[in-house]
Amino acid sequence: MKIALCQINATIGDFAGNKAKILSAYNQGVAAGVDLVVLPELAVTGYPPRDLLLRPNFVETNLHVVNELAVQTGAVGLLVGLITRNDSRPGRELSNAAALLQNGRIVGIRTKTLLPTYDVFDEDRYFEPAKENRPVEFNNRLLGITICEDIWNDEDFWRERRYPVNPAALLVQAGADIIINISASPWHLGKTRLRYQMLSGLAQKYSRPVVYCNLVGGNDELIFDGESMAFNRTGQLIAQGKKFNEDFIVVDTENAEAIVPRAGSNEERVFQALVLGVRDYCKKCGFKTAILGLSGGIDSALTACIAAAAIGPENVTGFSLPSAYSSASSLEDARLLAKNLGINYKVIPINDCFEVAKASLKEVFAGCSQDVTEENMQARIRGLLLMAISNKFGSLLLTTGNKSELATGYCTLYGDMCGGLAVISDVPKTMVYKLARWINRAGEIIPESTISKAPSAELRPGQTDQDTLPPYEVLDSILDQYIVQLKSPEEIIANGFDRETVFKVIGMISRSEFKRRQAAPGIKITSTAFGIGRRIPIAQKFVDF
Repeated sequence: MKIALCQINATIGDFAGNKAKILSAYNQGVAAGVDLVVLPELAVTGYPPRDLLLRPNFVETNLHVVNELAVQTGAVGLLVGLITRNDSRPGRELSNAAALLQNGRIVGIRTKTLLPTYDVFDEDRYFEPAKENRPVEFNNRLLGITICEDIWNDEDFWRERRYPVNPAALLVQAGADIIINISASPWHLGKTRLRYQMLSGLAQKYSRPVVYCNLVGGNDELIFDGESMAFNRTGQLIAQGKKFNEDFIVVDTENAEAIVPRAGSNEERVFQALVLGVRDYCKKCGFKTAILGLSGGIDSALTACIAAAAIGPENVTGFSLPSAYSSASSLEDARLLAKNLGINYKVIPINDCFEVAKASLKEVFAGCSQDVTEENMQARIRGLLLMAISNKFGSLLLTTGNKSELATGYCTLYGDMCGGLAVISDVPKTMVYKLARWINRAGEIIPESTISKAPSAELRPGQTDQDTLPPYEVLDSILDQYIVQLKSPEEIIANGFDRETVFKVIGMISRSEFKRRQAAPGIKITSTAFGIGRRIPIAQKFVDF
């Protein structure tokens, strides 16, 4: 079968725009002489629509669009993801579905069987699962249509399974000639290889071609990478879509030759994901320009590089906001970075504001020595000024804090946490350094002194991050084991880490939950991010040691 895989960048609720993309892909498929054009999961609505699904007009509009699409189909089939109503009771009112359209009508609808309710997923909140899923007849073939999670439960691939049924196996038993999966599968580090192995194994196990069409684009915190794939019945890769870009891929499931999977470094993939996330956040939220504070440090430098690549350097402005504690070298690093990137650059000293603020509090603070309060005042003055600029000119303020800082609370609420998008909030500090080196692989963009100097918030004389935090190599390893791998403190200590350091870090994580709850949304690039997928109470007394 000759199939077109169309990984589009759908915008949630943009029914006219999504419909236009679907029709364009369909017409391109017709021109290419394919039998079937395949679009991703919920291509009509965008994914994830979340509580927009509770709005009746949202669902009705989506159904109307599918009927309009059906009318415009001919002999070439169109498989597209949508929301359908579930009329059986008891049960939820909606289903996550795929509609097969051909010759002006809907010839078949299949609903999703496995509804994920872990990490960022909450589909059981909205959808009723399929009670059965039979193959759909199309051009004298039986199509086994699955939706995303439906293929993530094979008993021979997963040691631990979340669901008792394997939809792919049931479809093959019912005579499916080919397995088609439409997906909105968010990306994170490590997922590319996992998907490849899982899909290849599925094709090989059942001796059926497996075709996988994935959404692409950034929607709030989530990044969808595309990279649609097709495998022949022996599990060999025969087609692969672009990563982090829309693409149109034609594949003959029976006659295509095997290809080599596309290679790429983790640094390249993370950078591309972050660029896509910033670009789509700006575009889909209506921002044309972005601003950020440029401290001369590595975090703001990386954020500026991502922003310039995402929306163009001419649309990015970096502001240096020096205080009496800012070093001349940091100011020079910020200026040189802006020059290398071609972004706009301005300097706004904050020392006068800081002195006025301290004078205003002199009576209230009488008898108190200076401490972290005055350090945080500087960060909050910077936040005030940057938010004022954002407010005045309608620019998106990007925060520049990394995951290591957010985890430990090494950030200032209403200060450096001010902004509309936390670009690198899921990037550990050690990865920040790797990305900086990758950016400089062909020549210096981020000044070398920015990378080589000891990181510092520069809020007091001689300050460095390691006055408060363990070395980042140690910190990031503890954070990964505790937050991602869910290891106990004793297990981490048994892996060679200092007991006092482990307890200190875990205590900082626990005490900082209230800050993270108020942080700007961040772009998810690891398997466990601080955001919608991690739900920890703020007011709680559990101590994990």
